[in-house]
Amino acid sequence: MPADPPHPVGADSSAGGPGPAVLPPGVLADAGELLRALAAPVRIAIVLQLREADRCVHELVDELDVAQPLISQHLRVLKTAGVVQGERRGREVVYRLVDDHLAHIVVDAVAHVQEGK
Repeated sequence: MPADPPHPVGADSSAGGPGPAVLPPGVLADAGELLRALAAPVRIAIVLQLREADRCVHELVDELDVAQPLISQHLRVLKTAGVVQGERRGREVVYRLVDDHLAHIVVDAVAHVQEGK
């Protein structure tokens, strides 16, 4: 079975006007990479923590009860994907979400799962 064609983003073409343009493959690929970066349960938990407040690694370790090397590895993935950024403050790096859009994606996904149970 062939893959679904790319879906346009924007207004519904049935509203009478011309339909929106189909997004370029590069945009779709980048969106897929972003979603893959958010796909791990620990990374979802990190995003939810950072939605509440900026945090350093040891705070995430304490809150999530996950080993420091694993938190650092997940933060590296999120940073590479442009989800979080770190700012050095003395001996610590404090992480924050790049923007609220990403938190909304995670919160909506969690809410969707909870509604189904």
